[in-house]
Formats: sequence, C-alpha cells, structure tokens
Amino acid sequence: MGKIEAARHNVREFIGTRAWQSIRFVRTKGTGAVFSRLTGAATRAVLVMLVIATPTVLLIDVRPDSQQMVALVALFAAALTFVEYNAVYPGLVEFRDAPPFNRIRFLMLFATVFCLSAIERGRIQPSTMTELIHAVGALIGLSMDFPYSPVRLATLMMASDSTDQQIAAVRTAAGMSYLISLVSLAIFAIQLRVGSWPNRDRAFNVWVNLPTFDPTSGGDVVARLTRDARVNIALGFLLPFLSPAVVAVASAGFQPLELTSAQTLVWTMTAWAFLPASLFMRGIAMGRVADMISERRKAESGLAGSGQYAPV
Repeated sequence: MGKIEAARHNVREFIGTRAWQSIRFVRTKGTGAVFSRLTGAATRAVLVMLVIATPTVLLIDVRPDSQQMVALVALFAAALTFVEYNAVYPGLVEFRDAPPFNRIRFLMLFATVFCLSAIERGRIQPSTMTELIHAVGALIGLSMDFPYSPVRLATLMMASDSTDQQIAAVRTAAGMSYLISLVSLAIFAIQLRVGSWPNRDRAFNVWVNLPTFDPTSGGDVVARLTRDARVNIALGFLLPFLSPAVVAVASAGFQPLELTSAQTLVWTMTAWAFLPASLFMRGIAMGRVADMISERRKAESGLAGSGQYAPV
C-alpha cells in the first residue's frame, strides 16, 4: 500500500508540474504577443509623427504658429495610429494584417513628402541631393506637361496672375509626386504578380482587414467586392483629372489657389498624388480578395461534389 500511495503521489506531482508548465507557456506566449503588438503600435505612431513633421523639419521659413499646429496634428495622428494598431479588434485601418499593403502606402507618402520638402529646401539652401531631386521632378513635370494631362491640369489650379516661377514649382512638384505614385503602384502590382500578397500561409480575415465592409448587408460578397473594387479603381484613375476642376468650381467667387507657401505646396501636391494612388491600390486589393473568396468557393464545391469534406 505504501508503494501504491507513493506512486500516486509521484503521478499527481508530475501532472501538476506539467500542467503548471503548460499554463506558464501559454501566459508567456500571450504576454509576448501583447508586448509585440504594443511595440509595433508605438513604432508606427512614431513613424507617422515623423512623416507629418518632415516638412517642418526640412523647410527653413516656417513660422512658430505653423510649427505648433503641425506638432498638434502629429500628436493626434500618432495617438490615433497607436490606438488603432494596439487594439485587438479592428477599427478604421484597412488591411491591417495583410502586409505590405499599408507599408507600401506609408513609404509612398513618406517619399512624396520628403522629396517635395527637399525640393523646396533647395530653393533656399541648395545641395547636391536637392538639386538631383529637383532635376528629376522638373524633367518628369516637363515631359508630362501636355494638354489634358494631370500635370497640366494641376498647373491650371493656380491663379491667373501667378508667375512663371510659381507655375514651374507646381509643375516640378506634380511631376515628382506623380512619379512616386506610379512607382509605388508598380511595386504593389509586382507583389500581386509574384503571389506574395496576401500571404497564403495564414488565413485572410475579411472582418479584420476590411472593417468598414459589412458582408451581411445584402447581396453576394464577391459581387459587392468586385463592384467596390471597380469603383475605387475608376475614382483613382479620374481623381487627378477631377480634382483641378473641383478646385476651380469651389473657388468660384473666392480668391484662386495660391501655392506661395512651401508647406502648403508640399501637402497639396502630396494629397493630389497620394489619394488617387491609394484608391487605386485599394481597388486592386479588394479585387484580389474577391478572387480569393471565389477560388475558395470553387474548391469547397469541388470537394463537396467528390464526397470529401472541405478543410476547416
């Protein structure tokens, strides 16, 4: 009896130790995931602050009140980014768990802001880097400055009494920003072509990556995703042509647009190029998600027809 009780005691001790080790492993793994998410959210918040503060840092003739306003906007955007990426459930940011969609958009935004800020800084303190960026932007702007082109329409947003120097500055900024947006779209298209987006090694959660899309609001999900994809692509293509006309109509009876401030020029031309490219990328991504759902349905219907069970 003593040997049996000793054996039972050893078994209970062993099971308790293994259970404690398992619980400790799960807790450690959960703590590591929370810490990783917190670190990633803090890093993204700092990077967003850096992008917003880049024109203020690079430009020279920035007034103190403008610096304070930029700092306030940067802090607000950083707080919003931190809360969004630190939350477990999705909020507003789309394709949060489908890299490198948002990373390509962020790099496109940062490259546009940095290059345009460097061009404006070169007008006061020229350097080799600013001269190179200005030359590339001027070359692209002149080559795309033909009738009804986006660059020509961007210059038409200026006031009628604008000087040739101001029009040339807008043309150079439009050429550089448009070049960066086209390169970013090409990089994203290459990512799609090689099949690395989205990552097929893990499941694609439509609710997490498309939080503003309600799949239960009615109609087939694939048809709605395809329709939204086409609408976004059409808007991305037409927005560079429509925005100058919208600005001209909105400024009727008011003072025409004067991009005399360097910071105003940087952010205006950045938005002019970034928003259409972002809509274009969103449309392409939604079309890819629709294709993935359609392929999954075909695979499951094939398995059901063959009498096999679909994988869960």
